[in-house]
Amino acid sequence: MSKVTDTAKYGRVAVFYGGTSSEREVSLLSGGAVIQSLQRQGIDVVPIDMDGTALQKLPELNPDRALIMLHGPGGEDGTLQGALELSGIPYTGSGVFASAIAMDKLRCKQFWRGVGLPTADFMALKEDTDWQAALEKLGGKAMVKPSHEGSSIGMAVATDAGDLELAWREASRFDSLVMAEQWLSGPEYTVAILGDEVLPPILLQTDNSFYDYEAKYESDQTRYICPCGLDEKREAALKALAWQAFESLGCKGWGRVDVMEDASGEFYLLEVNTVPGMTSHSLVPMAAAEAGYDFDALVLKILETAVS
Repeated sequence: MSKVTDTAKYGRVAVFYGGTSSEREVSLLSGGAVIQSLQRQGIDVVPIDMDGTALQKLPELNPDRALIMLHGPGGEDGTLQGALELSGIPYTGSGVFASAIAMDKLRCKQFWRGVGLPTADFMALKEDTDWQAALEKLGGKAMVKPSHEGSSIGMAVATDAGDLELAWREASRFDSLVMAEQWLSGPEYTVAILGDEVLPPILLQTDNSFYDYEAKYESDQTRYICPCGLDEKREAALKALAWQAFESLGCKGWGRVDVMEDASGEFYLLEVNTVPGMTSHSLVPMAAAEAGYDFDALVLKILETAVS
């Protein structure tokens, strides 16, 4: 793609990436791809690998806007967003509250349940949980998740009480708040949102037991189907649900909503990612390409969501 004609309107762009969360490696890949895209287009870029001193350097770096490519705690959970607001620097994506609640899977689902949006049954797990009773309450099979992690880190499937306790212990290594969600046996979809546009949904297919870290970032066997194969009415319903979920949390700019069907074909919300991946295996670039945006155009559209 040729360079942007009017780069001055973007000013100096700080790209925050890397960081210290368990998703650091994914963030380095996402941030690296975005930095290269901006440089290709002639935009003044300041890469910032987020550490304990990064914010102290902002006055000397003097960015005009920030493009956030940090995944997980410390960048996707509202903390960086709050710091940038206090510094008066416009940033991409969702604000403080929306970022924080979307990052917390348990409280996000509690919120959706409260406003009447469909999400599978769930519960918090603790050391004194009655594992057998919990599994029965969730229908005999459950997905265990750290509440504040992404990229499927720390997730596991449980089909008996012993599995459930072991899955909780493993997830607890990553997060003090762990949840279990009723197993959904239908297909999984992801729906990207870019500004006020809902991009074409993608159907995800993997031979793994679920769409785990390996399936997301390492496997060449994972299948991404777009167009997703739903009929026009069903696809419209899926896109409408994704938009409702995104808007209900106060999200803005860009993001990705993950949805699954149950055995009867009903859609259920899983989560919202407010800073989705931008790697070679990532889903938002795939959906954007189906909608007619190449990678450089997508990065510019994301950058333009940075408003005060």
